[in-house]
Amino acid sequence: MKFEDILKIIEIFEKSNLTELEIKIDEPKFKIKLSKNNQIQGQVIQVPQIQNFQPIQKEEVIKEIKEEKKENIHIIKSPLVGTFYRAPSPGAEPFIKEGDFVKKGQVLCIVEAMKVMNEIESDVDGVVERILVENGKPVEYGQELFIIRLNS
Repeated sequence: MKFEDILKIIEIFEKSNLTELEIKIDEPKFKIKLSKNNQIQGQVIQVPQIQNFQPIQKEEVIKEIKEEKKENIHIIKSPLVGTFYRAPSPGAEPFIKEGDFVKKGQVLCIVEAMKVMNEIESDVDGVVERILVENGKPVEYGQELFIIRLNS
């Protein structure tokens, strides 16, 4: 919770008809107790911040894997625009998981386009190195969906 958020909560509390308010948050550990007699009690345990943290972008992961062994990597791309689904139906097991061995012609996912479920099949034998799209997310034509490490 940011300091500005705490100030907003205090401001809203002061304008309200409430006489007491207590907020507890487990992660990061935080507790604040307010009462209308204008006393503010609080205990903040500061969690160390990671300096210069930058999440890894999928483009960086793809580039890293391609450079690692260019000849052993195959990228499977979306042949159409639509919505990416890892499983045949909600609640069902996904077609594949990272680390699974896949054969040419095996269904990897479904891309739904205009209410039509299009099965996307592997065009190579290999091991699924990475799944690059989250379930239920839109995909573009030519968007990279899977990184397959080819059998040597």
